[in-house]
Amino acid sequence: MNGELKYAKSIIRDEISGLEAMHDSLDINIINAIELLYQKKGHVIVSGIGKPGHIGRKISATLASTGTPSFFLHPAEASHGDLGEISSEDVLLVLSLSGNTQELIPMLSYANRFGVDVIAVTSNPDSVLAMSSTVCIMMPQIDEACPYNLAPTTTTTMMLALGDVIALCLLKRKEFDREDFKNLHPGGTLGKRLLMVKDLMHENVPIVRKNDIMKSVLVEMTQKSFGCVCVVNDINKIVGVITDGDLRRSICPNFLEMKASEIMTQNPKLVSKEMFAQEATKMMNDYKITSLFVTENDAPCGIIHIHDCLRAGLA
Repeated sequence: MNGELKYAKSIIRDEISGLEAMHDSLDINIINAIELLYQKKGHVIVSGIGKPGHIGRKISATLASTGTPSFFLHPAEASHGDLGEISSEDVLLVLSLSGNTQELIPMLSYANRFGVDVIAVTSNPDSVLAMSSTVCIMMPQIDEACPYNLAPTTTTTMMLALGDVIALCLLKRKEFDREDFKNLHPGGTLGKRLLMVKDLMHENVPIVRKNDIMKSVLVEMTQKSFGCVCVVNDINKIVGVITDGDLRRSICPNFLEMKASEIMTQNPKLVSKEMFAQEATKMMNDYKITSLFVTENDAPCGIIHIHDCLRAGLA
């Protein structure tokens, strides 16, 4: 068992060594590739055959999800009519360790003939792919983690990391932000994480003023049905909240004639509408409260309830 664990760890170590070699070998060509992709207005068409093709599909998906339109084109399908998907505004990103894979040659020939830019990722500087490219990113020649140095393992890990480099450098160049992420990832766990308070809040805020008597407060609480009201001062800044719990704790003979300022809890927990809803949910859980008032320039603009967060799948 110990020998097997040692071997398992050695595989990870081999792949780490590959990533370190990739790190050390990066040169100006990676910057040239990113600049080319940034300037082009079309798609990044990723291609490769075999295991690099599988890696290419993932790279294309990462590009598309981070603001760079992209799709994967299988080189064999390209030779049977799908070359028509390539335009002069696109860039081909082609992955091949040897750079001489036969299935790639018709596509590269087409790209060169019609002025389509090609970014090559290969370890062979004398290959057809390297010679056909506008920019060539050279991968260091390194042994695979496979004990026979045959199965693509370390090299595909290096390609995957290189794809992340390209996608994230373009993300930074384009100033692709969290709001952009939310637009492209409306579903799943990531979509939930990107929901903001403004996406879930109610705008019919229950509001009373400091000097309002409790008769008015009760009417406002009943009409808005949130089980609470915010208390504002003369400049419309929230100075307190009154909850159902505050009402129960304050019952006395002259309760209905008391002022809101006498009943309210001061310094309430408030959130901005630009806060992530997940953070607001955590606040409500941490402080054992069921709602938070939302402010903009210190004035109330909404209210978010724990039930809104639960319905959105946040816990």
